[in-house]
Amino acid sequence: MTGAPTAHGPPAGPSVQLGLRANLAQFSLLVAVNALVGGMLGQERTVLPLLAGQVFHLAAYSSALTFILAFGVAKAATNYLAGLWSDRYGRKPVLTAGWLVAAPVPLLLIWAPAWGWVVAANVLLGISQGLTWSTTVIMKIDLVGPGRRGRAMGLNEAAGYGAVAVTALATGYLAARYGLRPEPFYLGIAFAALGLGLSTLAVKETQGHARAEADGRTARAEGRREYPGADLSDRAVFAQTSLREPALSAASQAGLVNNLNDGLAWGLFPVLFSATGLSVGRIGVLAALYPGVWGLGQLVTGALSDRVGRKPLITVGMGVQAGALALVAAAHSFPVWAAAAVLLGLGTAMVYPTLLAAVGDVAHPAWRARAVGIYRLWRDAGFAVGALLSGVIADVWSVRTAVWAVAALTAASGVVVAIRMYETLHRQGTVDRP
Repeated sequence: MTGAPTAHGPPAGPSVQLGLRANLAQFSLLVAVNALVGGMLGQERTVLPLLAGQVFHLAAYSSALTFILAFGVAKAATNYLAGLWSDRYGRKPVLTAGWLVAAPVPLLLIWAPAWGWVVAANVLLGISQGLTWSTTVIMKIDLVGPGRRGRAMGLNEAAGYGAVAVTALATGYLAARYGLRPEPFYLGIAFAALGLGLSTLAVKETQGHARAEADGRTARAEGRREYPGADLSDRAVFAQTSLREPALSAASQAGLVNNLNDGLAWGLFPVLFSATGLSVGRIGVLAALYPGVWGLGQLVTGALSDRVGRKPLITVGMGVQAGALALVAAAHSFPVWAAAAVLLGLGTAMVYPTLLAAVGDVAHPAWRARAVGIYRLWRDAGFAVGALLSGVIADVWSVRTAVWAVAALTAASGVVVAIRMYETLHRQGTVDRP
């Protein structure tokens, strides 16, 4: 790896102000853009697992989940590059490039004559999501400064996963009314066009805000713990985020396990529900309920983490997720599955924005974009690990056994956070009250 990149973009100056209120217009625009990013993902949540069996006749679970494996590997790798490129070239060019990559995805899903086309579409979707979602996260952290990171991440992830839920519900309705293709994917065409237009014409570069924060930041310590400083190479940032720094490494493993169970929910829950005779419409409701609670819950949990701290929400949230997955594995009826989906969404809402806020707390502004990219690399590698692990277990034993296994892994991850992570929130820092 090379040394620390040379930052481009507008320099920090007296006109640059940090805070949610000072940057409300751009922040709100980025929330809308991330909702469109989530919609691109939501177009697949209900329909693609059913397409695998009903249109392409894939019998093995591990084969059917190759689209999630391809998505996870592509997104994980691109997350890292998005952070690196955002520091080197600026945030806006990376965001715009992500939307250009997204444009062909719904067309490939509509016209795919073989399952390989679906896998290829998900490689592009993973690259696009890595560039667009990572960049909107970085840009919001840039804008709000240190005082409201939890709220910023809650709003960002609420918009993205709220859109996942609404789109999953809408595509379930369209699939039940018109069929699995092509109508459900028309939404993706509209999302890609809107996202590209807004990112190109309306979004502004935020790298100057990161510079302004870095210029005013002094070395901080929590008890005896010294935070890594500004002058770190790419290799050092990777090592700090992945292994060495306790809070960053604990967040990275928790993020991986969180998306491991999300990959399971995406790929195998519709198959499990369908096997019990649920209609496509009801499967769509369940597919939307989990990310819907997840998305809305983050409006509360992100801001709550600014008050009570990051570690309690992450630890408890992982436990709630594990319990919800166990309930899914044990249940056989729509009402119980609906309750489990609500619990799973609640647990994920406690964890998701809070992990990002914790990374933002610890990482220095000079290498924060790279740290976010590396954290998201590990987090979204969970999609690939989840697809492989749950697919193999489902093929060898059963879908329910796969859900039980992932529930146990999620509980174990929560224990790791409880032991290894320290509290990262600094209550004496700058507070921006909207």
